[in-house]
Amino acid sequence: MACLDRTLTIQQANQEFFRRFGGSSAGLCGRAFGDLVHPGVRQPLMRQFSGLLEGRRDRFAADVIAVGPDDSAFTVPLTAVAVRGGSPDVSAILVMMTADGGSAEPGMVAGRKKILSEIDARILEGIAAGVSTVPLASRLYLSRQGVEYHVTCLLRKLRVPNRAALVSRAYSMGVLKVGVWPPKVVQDFVK
Repeated sequence: MACLDRTLTIQQANQEFFRRFGGSSAGLCGRAFGDLVHPGVRQPLMRQFSGLLEGRRDRFAADVIAVGPDDSAFTVPLTAVAVRGGSPDVSAILVMMTADGGSAEPGMVAGRKKILSEIDARILEGIAAGVSTVPLASRLYLSRQGVEYHVTCLLRKLRVPNRAALVSRAYSMGVLKVGVWPPKVVQDFVK
């Protein structure tokens, strides 16, 4: 359990929360809650928190991919409740995570390694949007062979056999943002 202020900064938490995220009171208090979740789910989660802060809802529940102390990712059920201190404005948000609900995701990469060049990121976004090679080449001022070369490099880099698996792996790693169209690469992964 943790208590967040209006800026979604951790103010207080219990021992289980500190244990889960491998820190102490001094290490986690004052940190943004968004830093503790996987980049692929950060944006949709922040939209949920905005709904609480703007008064459109009093609570929400979601399964969240959190990032542990060793950059391991785990899924945990999260419930967030708006706390109003005698006024209609939200004074704090109480976040509860079920201790026994988390499960490790063995193939998930949580680290934010800069694995893509700018052109690789644009090509990955195009593939995820369903753009074929020739229009993608035209859009990026590359030859058809240039696009194919970058696609082959992406397939090797992410260790997948085809374009569909490439997009799937990119989403599972958090390289592509969840809940946005057209697909966008999370800038944390771009060199």
